[in-house]
Formats: sequence, C-alpha cells, structure tokens
Amino acid sequence: MGLEQKSFNRLVVGAVAGGFVAVLLAAGATAWAVRDNQVYSRAVDHTYEVEGAIAQVRVTAEQLEAARRGYMLRPGDTGHRDTYRQMAAAAPALLKKLRGLTADNPRQQEQIDELGKLMALNLIITDASVDKVERGGQVMAIREFQADTSATLLGDIRRITDAMRAEELRLLRVRDQARAQSVITLYGGLAIALILLAFVGIGSLWVIIRYTRELTESRNALRRLNEGLEVAVRERTGDLKRANDEIQRFAYIVSHDLRSPLVNVMGFTAELDTALATLGGFVDKVEKEAPALADGEARHAVKTDLPEAIGFIRTSTQKMDRLINAILQLSRQGRRVLTPESLNMSAILGGVADSLRSLSDQNGAEITVESPMPDVVSDRIAIEQVFSNLLENAVKYSKPGKPNHIVVRGEEHPGRVVYSIADTGRGIDPKDHERIFELFRRSGAQDQRGEGIGLAHVRALVYRLGGLISCESALDQGAVFRVSLPARLLAEQGAGT
Repeated sequence: MGLEQKSFNRLVVGAVAGGFVAVLLAAGATAWAVRDNQVYSRAVDHTYEVEGAIAQVRVTAEQLEAARRGYMLRPGDTGHRDTYRQMAAAAPALLKKLRGLTADNPRQQEQIDELGKLMALNLIITDASVDKVERGGQVMAIREFQADTSATLLGDIRRITDAMRAEELRLLRVRDQARAQSVITLYGGLAIALILLAFVGIGSLWVIIRYTRELTESRNALRRLNEGLEVAVRERTGDLKRANDEIQRFAYIVSHDLRSPLVNVMGFTAELDTALATLGGFVDKVEKEAPALADGEARHAVKTDLPEAIGFIRTSTQKMDRLINAILQLSRQGRRVLTPESLNMSAILGGVADSLRSLSDQNGAEITVESPMPDVVSDRIAIEQVFSNLLENAVKYSKPGKPNHIVVRGEEHPGRVVYSIADTGRGIDPKDHERIFELFRRSGAQDQRGEGIGLAHVRALVYRLGGLISCESALDQGAVFRVSLPARLLAEQGAGT
C-alpha cells in the first residue's frame, strides 16, 4: 500500500472518528437536556397539582361560608345545609392531600398548619350557626353571624392560600431559570458538535470526490430497494385492509350473536315478572285467609327482594342491548363505502340546526351558522352524522340557567377546510379532552342519556374522511370542536378505507 493511500485511509478513519465523537457529543447533550427537561416537566406538573389543591381548599372554605349563609337565609332549603355538610366533610381530606403534596417544602407546611387551624376554628363557628338554624334558631343564628369572626377567618384563609400560590409561582420561576440554563448548556454542546461535524464534512468531501462511482452505484441499489419497498408497503396495506375488514365482520358477528341470549334473558325476565305477580297474589291470599301460615321472610322476598332483583336484571339487559346496538352501528358504518360529492355546507349545517330547533328551545340554546360557509367534496351521510352529533352535544350540554350561544364557522386553508363549533355551555375538563373521543367513555356529570359512543363515532368518521378533530375547552367556559377535512375527498380514498 502506497504512502498516498495510507494518508488517505488515515484521513477517512480520522473523519469517521471525528464524526463519531461529534455525534456522541450531540447525543449526550441532547440526552442530558431531555432528562433535565423531564425533571423540569415533572416539577411543573407537581406545581400545577399543588396549585389545584390550594384552589380546592380555598373554594371549599368559600362554599362552606356561602352554604351557611344560604341556609340561614332560607332554612327551608335543605340543599344549602347538605352542601355545607358535604364541604365540611371534604375539608380535612383536602388539607391532608395538600399537606402530602407539599411534604418537601417546610415553608408551605407552616402555611398549611396555620391554614388548618383557621379552617378548624371557622368550622366550629359555622357548625354552631347551622345547628342553631336546624333547631329553629334562625334569628339567633343571624344575630350571632353578624358578630362572629367568620368573615375575618375567611379573609385570613384567602390570604394564606394567596401566599401559598405565590410560593408555588416563585418555585416555578426558579425552575424556569434552571431550564433556561440547561438550554444554554445544550446549545454550547451542540455548537462544539457542529464544529467537529464541519471538519468531518471537509474530510468527507474528499471521500465523495474519490468514490463518486461507488456512490452512484449505491444510489442505484437504493432506488431498486425503494421500488421493492413500495411493493411491500402496498402488500402490507392490503393485508391491513383485509385485517380491518375481518375485525369489523367479527364485531358484527359477535354483537349479532350476543343478541340471541340477551333476547332470551329479557323474555325470561318478563316471565319472572308474570310469575312474581301470581306469587304476590298468592302471598296476599295466604296472609288474608291463613295468617298463621304467613312467613315474614317469604313476604319480604316476594314483595321486595325479587322485584328489586328483576329490576336490576332488566336495567342491565337494557344497557347491554344499547351497547350491542352501538357496536352494530359502528360496524355497519365501517363497512359503508364513502361516496364523495359536492356539498353545500351552508344548506347542510342549516338543516342540521333546524332539526335541533325543538331541543335547542328546550335547553335555552341558540344555533348560528355563519355565512359564507366553505363547501367541500365529501360523503354526505358521514358529514351529516358528524355535525349532527357535534351540534346535538353542544345543545344537550348547555349550562343550566345560562343561555347557550352556539356558533358554527368555516375557514379555508390550502387543500383543507376547517369547521369549528363553539358553544358557551358547561365546558369539558382539559384532562378529558382525549377521553371523550374514546368508545364508551364520557366526561363530567352523567345527567344526559347516552352510552359514550357519539364522539368516538364522530372521530372514526372524520378519520375515514381523511380529517382530524380536536377539542378546546375548560369547565364552565364552553367548548370549541374543530373538524379539519380535505377540500376534496378522492373516490379511491373513500372506497379503500
């Protein structure tokens, strides 16, 4: 091997070694930054959790006072009294939770000690007021309320909770500074890595010039490999489609077969009802004609235990029937071939709003469809189902006693159209923004009929249409659902889904 070849080889080895060192440096800096960022993220999450617990304690104290005053003013309204008892029972657990969350912070522990004393003293005063009202001493309770120190105690509780929140914000700022320093360190490490990579690039240039022919052959080989990969991807896509079709057929068969034993259970439940009526009449006759033969346990079983058990069976079978119907519906929708056509979205959305007029009037909601509304080429049935479900949910989950203004808007983007449905209803907890799209999962108070399939069905339809759906909301602040769709759904896309 000649001297020139040896020098060239050393250059190649040096370039490779330098590149390896640069990559290791960059990887190490990145891993360190990621680890540091994870620590910071956990600390931030903990801070927000502590802030939430502080807010819960403060709200509980304020609700205690509000419930006490409401009960003193309206003794006949036991709702205020029940709210007070509930909040009074929850206060110790909330303080315990807050103490556990701040166990590593002596400063916050001192604040919690003082907060616990104030809340305990306040509970003594407010308990005395509620007890007097319960015993008919409303006038005396109001007179003592005007002279007691509950307002001062509540102010002190607010002051302490504000101080605790300020402490958490201070910790958050400290963590932000530490995170900023870690980012600076990361940039420094990456800069060094970039310098090393620059030297490697210069050395690599020689390799590129020297081995152009080999590189061309490698590209040709790579092209052939990519062509084979595309074939493999198409084959895999076909396999996945067949597997998906098989899953949908399986879901249909299983849900269909489940209905047969369910129908039998429902039929036998009806027969049990008939037999129970006969047996109840027999027990009544025995009690009337031969009291000595009457058995208290038998009567309780016939009059109480058996009707209750049959009621539970009927409720469970009805729920199972609804779930089976939901699975069947989803299965049928998954097998339906989408048929793209030009859609007048103003007319479709206006028709959906009109169909919900009775429900919206009943719930104090008003639906406004803004115009002009961008049109799409998509499947009419799927589009109507998506927006019917979203608008119906917006109407159903209105906030009691507050008008619900629902506005539907549309925006055009390159190749896509985004529709938004904004309401002023009860809102959705941010932690449930993904959960509400899961099958048989619901959020918030369960005061509306449903099995938790509506939004899961909506997301499945939107995905089939090549779109995305998202939710932005907070409790008591309404919700905004955004549906992003391709401006034109291709026929082969719909058929192949």
